[in-house]
Amino acid sequence: MATRLVFAERTVGAPASDVYAYIADMRGHPRFLPPAFSDFQVESGGVGAGTITRFTLTAGGRARQYRMKVAEPEPGHILTESDTDSSAVTTFTVTPQGDESLVRISTTWEGAEGIGGFFEGLFAPRVMRGIYADELKRLDAYARAGGDA
Repeated sequence: MATRLVFAERTVGAPASDVYAYIADMRGHPRFLPPAFSDFQVESGGVGAGTITRFTLTAGGRARQYRMKVAEPEPGHILTESDTDSSAVTTFTVTPQGDESLVRISTTWEGAEGIGGFFEGLFAPRVMRGIYADELKRLDAYARAGGDA
């Protein structure tokens, strides 16, 4: 199996502390998620480490349910969401840039083998990069509105 990596990054027009707080608040997180994410629910917790969420991601014409556990390896800078049913780990990295922030969303997972893995390697990164670019654009608008979008 090959380890897959997909990421997107963007400058967000708000201080890193605010942007990280928006990302870590899973109850507010759906306000800047693109339409590819649906049925977003917080099962337990709500903010930061220990929170458990559930959602459906529709990408490339396929829908898959995820159940994610949130961790904060570097609170205020790095937040991760690990799928409880697969190897997928999504990492949000927020880096201060003066009054703005550089935000990177990246996901790694163990890819499929065979012909399925071949097509996964061709299409999944491009589709996911587009979804993450949309999410970052929405996060930027949300942050610029002071979390009131």
